[in-house]
Amino acid sequence: MANDPATTSPAKSTPLATPLATSLATPLATPLMPKATAVWLIDNTVLTFAQIAEFCALHPLEVQSIADGETVAGIAGVDPVRNRQITQEELDRCLKDPSARLQLLETALPVPQERVQGPRYTPLVKRVAKPDAILWCLKSYPDLADAQIIKLIGTTKTMINTIRTRSHWNMRNLQPRNPADLGLCTYSELQRAVEKAERNKKREREERARQEKAEAAKSLAAER
Repeated sequence: MANDPATTSPAKSTPLATPLATSLATPLATPLMPKATAVWLIDNTVLTFAQIAEFCALHPLEVQSIADGETVAGIAGVDPVRNRQITQEELDRCLKDPSARLQLLETALPVPQERVQGPRYTPLVKRVAKPDAILWCLKSYPDLADAQIIKLIGTTKTMINTIRTRSHWNMRNLQPRNPADLGLCTYSELQRAVEKAERNKKREREERARQEKAEAAKSLAAER
């Protein structure tokens, strides 16, 4: 994911310790799925790391590690213009001025909605796209639990397993597509699911580390 030095604009190498990068004292609205947005901005623009860090509410060093491929491996980028987080004109403005800040569209801020109990109706045109959305989730966020994918997309565990094992009848024609782009869920619902999966994964790692430490201490005590 790291940028090719030969094609990177000089603005990309702006020192991390710039006034822009350190002006995070004023809280600003941040885009949905900030890490996925940062991935897209790194891959598709020559915005400085400081600009991307401030817009996505990330530390500049974290943005640099994303660009170097050290973190968020496998996360698909999310285009903030396509999902109406910013306008193309706003992006162009900041591309021309490395000191400019990206401003999130007010209409991009999520509006709380009441969730109706019971199964969600999905139009046929969206139902046929569900396998693509499942494939995207499995490839982009492998830590998502099946139960989370079922809730997000409105699918079944059997369908998820056929795609995971590549035994789906139409597997060769499936294309990974973001379920939020397809209208199967909202970007905020997807973001919450990803964040929950990351928390669960972190707890699992911590629990495994504690168990390994306890086993090591037990073995050491037995040797004595």
